[in-house]
Amino acid sequence: MLNHIEIMGRLGRDPELRHTQSGTPVASFSLAVDRDFKDKNTGERATDWIDVVAWRSTGEFVSKYFSKGRMAVVEGRLQIREWTDKEGNKRRTAEVVASNVYFADSKPNDGQGSGQKRTARDDDFGLPAGFQPGGDSFEDLIDDDDLPF
Repeated sequence: MLNHIEIMGRLGRDPELRHTQSGTPVASFSLAVDRDFKDKNTGERATDWIDVVAWRSTGEFVSKYFSKGRMAVVEGRLQIREWTDKEGNKRRTAEVVASNVYFADSKPNDGQGSGQKRTARDDDFGLPAGFQPGGDSFEDLIDDDDLPF
């Protein structure tokens, strides 16, 4: 059997992080996913709002780094939940249980600096802004005499 889903869209709200009674973190959010086709009458693409649940470290990651409007790719499985509401009616919902969540847009501008687009190279790896690989900067780091082969 195969139950695998990948969706990409924008978060419709900030993720909500909760903890179970045993302390397990769980984040929930919804993704606005545009359909591939346009309505022939309006010319607009319809949007599906898909509920997503992320458990444990994935939920903590989403809660910490994602917010309303961010583009995300979610990998996971489709889950159908059934329950009885307060009035005794049987209810059913579909949601994606996320196994991985990835950024699908660039890092948002935090208001610092000149408003230039920030990159992972500049911000996350400790390299100086404007660093360009392929120059002479790596040649001095390794002395051929120190190589074991």
